[in-house]
Amino acid sequence: MRVSVLFVTFLFFVLSPLLAKKKPRTGKESLFGKEYATYQIISNELSGACFYLVSGHGGPDPGAIGIYQGRQLHEDEYAYDIILRLARELLSRGAKVHIIIQDKKDGIRDGHVLANSKRETCMGDPIPLNQVARLKQRCDWVNKLYRKDKSNYKRAVFIHVDSRSQGQQTDVFFYNAPKSIKGKRLANNLHRTFDKKYDKHQPNRGFRGTVSERNLYVLRNTTPVAVFLELGNIRNKRDQQRLVLKNNRQALANWIAEGIVKDYKQGK
Repeated sequence: MRVSVLFVTFLFFVLSPLLAKKKPRTGKESLFGKEYATYQIISNELSGACFYLVSGHGGPDPGAIGIYQGRQLHEDEYAYDIILRLARELLSRGAKVHIIIQDKKDGIRDGHVLANSKRETCMGDPIPLNQVARLKQRCDWVNKLYRKDKSNYKRAVFIHVDSRSQGQQTDVFFYNAPKSIKGKRLANNLHRTFDKKYDKHQPNRGFRGTVSERNLYVLRNTTPVAVFLELGNIRNKRDQQRLVLKNNRQALANWIAEGIVKDYKQGK
């Protein structure tokens, strides 16, 4: 009888850990806001990768402004929301992420018209009004962090919302620095991902986004391989309808993350 009890006890202690459900790993980032701060780590497919995510404008510079139902849509607010969503997706895949432009109050927001503010900082530093000083500040921070990181794969992602004539609807444009082979590869992987997503979700529309070299300050002056995205036209009514919906902003983040994963696997 004693032997049986010992045997059962042995089985309990040996098998219980094996039978117990493994708790999912989680992480936490306060910049995502209370509702989204905790995220689940779903894979390690981006383990060893490091990203520097930069949303356009911010602080004293709202960027492009569109009018939607009588209210202003500021480019910097929508670029920031998408950057945060992208950061969360990359972190959930095991990556290291640096969010360069920050607003400690906003977090990820699900509303249509995102409230405007001038609270944004560059890694805690006030953002200058002067354009060159503003761009130099974020490039300097990216380069400083780049020098400290030991990751094998390091990429900078800049996100803006385009501003063109009000009647011109646009797709997503992907830019890489001139003569950057790896930057072009990343831009092409992002483009191909978006092209497939449009074929699936809007098969009759087609995707007219493009990949091209562009001699932008931030692409010239950041050390890591970089890509610059323009996500639609904030002044166009149809593009506004796409940007104001949280599910669409999340879809953009998901697709960018998926394209990045493809590029990372090719670069390993």
